[in-house]
Amino acid sequence: MKNTNLKILLIIIGLTTIISCNTKNESKTKSYSLINGNTLEGWIQKGGDAKYSLKDDVIIGETVPDSPNSFLTTNQLYDNFILELDYKVDPSMNSGIQIRSNSKPDFQDGRVHGYQVEIDPSERSWSGGIYEEARRGWLVSLDDNQKGQEAFKQNDWNHVRVEAINDSLKVWLNDVPTAFLIDEETRSGFIALQVHRIKPEDHPGKKIMWKNITIQTEGLEKSSKSIDLKPVITKNNLTGREKENGWELLWDGVSTKGWKGAKLDTFPTEGWIIEDGHLVVLSTGGKESEAGGDIVTEKLYKDFELKVDFQITKGANSGIKYYVDTNINKGTGSSIGLEYQILDDDNHPDAKLGNHEGSRTLASLYDLIQADPNKPVKPFKQWNTAHIVSKDGHVTHFLNEQKVLEYDRYSEDFKKLVSESKYDKWPDFGQLEKGQILLQDHGDRVLFKNIKIKEL
Repeated sequence: MKNTNLKILLIIIGLTTIISCNTKNESKTKSYSLINGNTLEGWIQKGGDAKYSLKDDVIIGETVPDSPNSFLTTNQLYDNFILELDYKVDPSMNSGIQIRSNSKPDFQDGRVHGYQVEIDPSERSWSGGIYEEARRGWLVSLDDNQKGQEAFKQNDWNHVRVEAINDSLKVWLNDVPTAFLIDEETRSGFIALQVHRIKPEDHPGKKIMWKNITIQTEGLEKSSKSIDLKPVITKNNLTGREKENGWELLWDGVSTKGWKGAKLDTFPTEGWIIEDGHLVVLSTGGKESEAGGDIVTEKLYKDFELKVDFQITKGANSGIKYYVDTNINKGTGSSIGLEYQILDDDNHPDAKLGNHEGSRTLASLYDLIQADPNKPVKPFKQWNTAHIVSKDGHVTHFLNEQKVLEYDRYSEDFKKLVSESKYDKWPDFGQLEKGQILLQDHGDRVLFKNIKIKEL
């Protein structure tokens, strides 16, 4: 009798444990609504002055004249999630659903920017494509996706599913796959509902409506769906807009094509590696050009726009040089050219040195002109973007899309700076009409990717 009761008790405990575990697992994969009650609590408006209201669990956005794009954004930021919602749009409007988007003072005075799942009722019918608001433009269009173009329902409710998991973004419109993007650019941000600006002559009060807005943030791998689309991969590739605007890849992400050692006829056999789509200068004790040495482009450039993503390690020092002539310095040390400094300002002693105070800090024109001390710097293990524009002698440095310095390399002021610096011994320093682009080996581990150039 006692044994029978014990067996019954154990069975009950086991069943209770199984039910409890299943309940916990179900709760981890459960979506929850982003509309709370009868108010827009948890949302805030940014950008323009469009009117947003909530009625019968439906968010309604209405256009107003003379207003920039408007965004109703979540207060909360999301990184990995599955978002689902329904929308209905006026046929003459354009709109979008922002995901992993941000509004920061150091980016165009707080302008909303980030991924947008397009809402496009026009004849083009790119609804469900991925556009990047205020930055790179179209990342995934529906040019080659006829089924996706046909999925949109005019004057009716449309259902969208978005999976944002790590560097993968997948979109379905009315259960039809419309976009598959693999992009490392942004991993976190708010969700927003856009009311696009209208022309002054357009009629105000055009509406777009959203309902059934739910999000899931846990158990995503279990809930994720496969998608029958070839992914658009942005890493070490050009977007459609970049191709149209004349950009070229300066590094293909897999080989050493187009590059060689600054003092070699071939690419260095040591000091540099290609790893997971990154061009990596290895740590060899922090000594300048004593391992593999600097690398330079085989081609020379005159007027150009250059973008390079870089990731530094603690205490690292490196640089991007331009208008380089490798014949100028055949001795020890780095080749000579104008340098966009790459440095861990907090942990490398060079940040406190230089011909002028601060002129060896990150994004500065090395040893000559200090970058804006209020520059936007991303922490270790995140990618920063160096951007250099040089046209008719006028040069501008940007860091993470913020201008941090500018100068005229042909001006008397610049020549005076050079005459008072260590570069004075190099005749006509910075005056070359054209030269090579250089990535510096300073003996510290630094990673590069997405190296692109546009000749002006």
